Amino acid sequence: MQTTNTVLMIQPSRFSFNVDTAANNRFQKCSLPQDQAQARALEEFDGYVAVLREQGVEVLVAQDSASPHTPDSIFPDNWWSSHADGSLVLYPMQAAD
Repeated sequence: MQTTNTVLMIQPSRFSFNVDTAANNRFQKCSLPQDQAQARALEEFDGYVAVLREQGVEVLVAQDSASPHTPDSIFPDNWWSSHADGSLVLYPMQAAD
């Protein structure tokens, strides 16, 4: 089993419902106005960062930019993992961009 003591997290700047990925993502619900969704996402994000750091995990925070609008940037379009042999594996998601 591989574990890590460091994670990279993207801090949301304009979090909201993403129409481009909603068709095949059953977890998405358009239930809050964008400003409320952003405030809630940021509150939850900050809470997760704090809990991870309290547990000794190094959290690298990258700030999302307001432009271009990336409503779900906290979930990067591609996941990746790095391995002891130096390889990097990409796990692309289904969004168009």
